[in-house]
Amino acid sequence: MNNKTAISSPADTQAPQPTHGAKAWVVDLVLLAALWGASFLFMRMGAAEFGALPTAAARVSIGAVFLFPLMMFRGQGAALVQHWKASMALGVFNSGLPFALFSFALLTINSSLAAVLNATAPMFGALVAWVWFRERPSGWRLVGLAIGFIGVVMLASGSAGLRDGDGAGNHNAALWAIGACLLACLCYGIAASATRRYLTGVPPLATATGSQIGAALLLAVPAIMYWPQHMPSMRAWLAIAALGVLCTGVAYFLFFRLIERAGPARALTVTFLLPVFATFYGVVFLDERITQWMLVCAAVIVCGVGLSTGFIAPKTRAAKT
Repeated sequence: MNNKTAISSPADTQAPQPTHGAKAWVVDLVLLAALWGASFLFMRMGAAEFGALPTAAARVSIGAVFLFPLMMFRGQGAALVQHWKASMALGVFNSGLPFALFSFALLTINSSLAAVLNATAPMFGALVAWVWFRERPSGWRLVGLAIGFIGVVMLASGSAGLRDGDGAGNHNAALWAIGACLLACLCYGIAASATRRYLTGVPPLATATGSQIGAALLLAVPAIMYWPQHMPSMRAWLAIAALGVLCTGVAYFLFFRLIERAGPARALTVTFLLPVFATFYGVVFLDERITQWMLVCAAVIVCGVGLSTGFIAPKTRAAKT
């Protein structure tokens, strides 16, 4: 998933948003959702042969190699040097742990289910901000948190999302995988508040590059320890390359350009588009089965996310005088 640390909620940004052509930022938004949606497809393909830890390590390493020259070209190298400790530590929660957890989960559950659970990241961001900054959600946002987590419980209570061919005996494995996805989203929430606390004002490309370097260092030794004994297929290698270059390097570039063109509030909508692309890829390329129960749970979760982030704000009647 996908770096969402620069986004909190629409209400968090009251300054006027940049004025760019509508078509320009909409194209960036759709491309970003398509790339981040594809990350679940590629993680599942890569993790099946590489394993969870090597997949995550290879992704962040390739991403760092891709982003570093771009960061230097943009003249943000000095910012990385100045804030290298914070940005590299951020990589633990922003990339290293979440990517490994999602790769682990995709050994058991479908990519579409993982993408739906990834959509809960803004909700966890709101909860972490509540604890860290004492920003208690109120009104509809509190209702949204409750609805979102009800949707997660509904999803976990059934066997929806198990790999095709898996039986009820693997339901416990699916629950562990769902838990891993939710823990990854909690990591994203921690990263969002940490960015706000320690890296406000730092050029985002420098933060992204530093975080990928930090994540690569974190995962280097575990990846070597669990590197597959047999050479993975070309299909798996191509999936890993696509993860690093397209879903990390190119996606981050689009993400930050989207924030510049449309502002954080509009960039937040990628959260809602991403599961659509991930589901499409899973059905078309992996023959994944999407159940009606899964769709119902996804709708409940997305509704909860929209309310909890303030993206959906129901109008209330004015008090009578």
